This record gives sequence, structure tokens and C-alpha cells, in this order.
Amino acid sequence: AVQLEESGGGTVQPGDTLRLSCAASGFAFNTTPMAWVRQRPGKELEWLSSIDGYGTTDWPSFAKGRFFISRDNAENKVFLQVNNLNTADTGMYYCTRDSCFVRLRRLSPGSDDYWGQGTQVTVSP
Repeated sequence: AVQLEESGGGTVQPGDTLRLSCAASGFAFNTTPMAWVRQRPGKELEWLSSIDGYGTTDWPSFAKGRFFISRDNAENKVFLQVNNLNTADTGMYYCTRDSCFVRLRRLSPGSDDYWGQGTQVTVSP
């Protein structure tokens, strides 16, 4: 069975850096493009970054420069580093299988097997 388990969230202060991790199992991880998305309170799901099996990355314009995705195919893990956190970054962060449907918010947590429980990030002064 497909499993995705996010970790690394927590309560941090503005200006801090966090590195989120996602452990994957149950599918061909090394050939599967992966993505990070987030759900902020009262906001729509936001696509943050994607990476394919070769390590090619993509971001929406607002995320460039602060959100950095990477992966370790040997460990079946994908990571998201978020620099210079601010209070507007507070939310639940998810890893998922990348697709146009994810990027266009046509899929959401629980809509298929490729979602974990998320990891909460709270940025508080």
C-alpha cells in the first residue's frame, strides 16, 4: 500500500528555517515525480514545489527563492526546506505525487492514496 509520512514541522519563529521530510513506500518512488503543497488556515491548497525522479525541480513564482525541494531516491524520501519563515507560512504541509491536477488544486488530501497526514508548521513571534 502507498504510504507517505511527513515530518519536521513544529513551532518556529519568524526568520527561521525548517526542513520538512516525507518518507515514501509502496510505490516506485524513484520514478515518481513528487510535490509539496500546503493548506493555510482559510486559504486554498497551494502548490509549493515539485521534483521529478531525475531531480528536475519546478516552483510557482511566489515560492522561488524560499522553498527548496530535494529528494533521496536511495532513502525514498523527499524534502522541503523553507527559508526565512514568516507568520503567513503557518499551515499544514503535505507531500504528494506531482501532477497537473495537484498543481491546479483538482486533488486534495485524501482524494487518492498519494497523501500523508501532513506536518503542521506554525510560525509565531
